[in-house]
Parts: sequence; structure tokens; C-alpha cells
Amino acid sequence: MLTFIGLGLFDAQDISLKGLRAVQSADLVYLEFYTSYLMGTTIEEMETLYGKPIIRLMREDVEQNPDWLENAKNQNIVFLTGGDTMASTTHVDLRIRAKDMGIETKLIHGASITSAVFGLSGLQNYRFGKSVSIPFPYTSSRGNRVVTETPYDTIKFNQENGLHTLVFLDIHNEHGYMTVREGLSLLLEVEEKRQEGVMKNRIAVGIARAGSDDVSVIADFAENLDSFELGNPLQILIIPGNLHFIEAEALVKLAGAPDSLLSDFSD
Repeated sequence: MLTFIGLGLFDAQDISLKGLRAVQSADLVYLEFYTSYLMGTTIEEMETLYGKPIIRLMREDVEQNPDWLENAKNQNIVFLTGGDTMASTTHVDLRIRAKDMGIETKLIHGASITSAVFGLSGLQNYRFGKSVSIPFPYTSSRGNRVVTETPYDTIKFNQENGLHTLVFLDIHNEHGYMTVREGLSLLLEVEEKRQEGVMKNRIAVGIARAGSDDVSVIADFAENLDSFELGNPLQILIIPGNLHFIEAEALVKLAGAPDSLLSDFSD
């Protein structure tokens, strides 16, 4: 048996009671922290709270050589992830591999940032379009700095359909955790290059440390980069599309957006 368990948003205590019981009854407990990370805890703290040793897997152990799956043929194995257990395509692929090997699988879900952002921002979940990730710039074979324009294109497409865009920010071994301010700066860099108005006079919403007692939610115009000093990671970005009055009011009252955001709704 292979049980996938989502750990929730921030620390070791976010695991569900059902998930905790499954961990405590497992023969082996594996964990991956490269698709997401619980910033409010350590593996040592998790081991103490859960009462089980935890084996941390690297990316190649999950995506390329998941030899550890063999253990699930005759043992009770748990696989832990941050957020919800099936939020990443990598985890879906792993479950399919297990099924192909004749291994029974089970899911125990956890809170996910993809749902937490709705409550934190006040934006309505059915008004979101396709999400996208902003990677750190990279150096081409010719030595040029390259900023990907895919996030800009996704935001543009969603805007054309009146939809909000959830923008995930890169986690990189070398560069660390991308901030909302860095992500916005890259989008504005593409705007400067293409001059298509996607980010011009556009409200952005930055969220940091969702699930913690120190959560921060800030809304302001994207050009006002200094407003988005949100502190410690993890951070995530939303670029709203067309706003309903309740959404605009929520951004003003809950996230500190400029009062002018409500002017479009005044009589």
C-alpha cells in the first residue's frame, strides 16, 4: 500500500488527524520537499511530532529513479508532500507508476495554497483562469540573460477573458525562493520590452506565509514594487482580471489596495 499525504500549508501541525494516524501506522515514511516546502518546521520537528523517522527524497528519487516504490508491494508506505498531495503533476505520475506496478494507492488530502489564496485575497475561485509559474532568469548558450515571457502571455490570455491569474514563484537550489517583488519585476521587464499593456496600471496581490500566524496579504499597483516587501517565504502572486464589486471591496479592506479600486463601481 502507498498512501499519499498532503501536509498542509506551513508547519508540522497542519497535517490532518487522518494523515497523522496513517503516518504513525506506516512501515516507512518518505518525504519530498522540492515541489513545496513547509517553512514553519524542520524534518526533525516532524519526526518528533509524528513519532516516525522520515526519509527525504530528492527530485531524481521521485521523477527519475523511484526504486523505493518496490517497498510498497509488501509494506505500508507513506509519501508526504507539502500542500495537497496531488497538487503537482509529479505526484500524479508517481501514483500512475505505482498503479502500473500493482501497488494499491490511497490519498489523504491537505490544505493547498491553490485554495487558500481565495480566502486570503477575497477573490472568487471560479473567476480564475490558467495558472502559471515564473522561473528565475537563466543564461543562454550565448551568455545572454533570458527572461521567459510565458507568464506574461498567460496573464494576457486570462485578462482577455476577464480572469484572474495565480502565479507561482520559482524555488531554485541556487537562487532560493523567488519573492513577489522579484516576480513582478520580471513581468514589468517583459512589459517594457513588448509594450502590450498587460501590466500597465494593473493591480497585483502578493501573499506570504499562508497558513502561519504571520501571513501577509498586500494589494497595490504592480509598478509600486516597494509595496510588495512581504518578508520571509513562501510567497505567491495573483494578477486579478475583471473584478466583481465584492472582490474589489475585499482587496481594499482586507489587502490594503488603493481606494481608487472602488471608483469603477461608484454611482
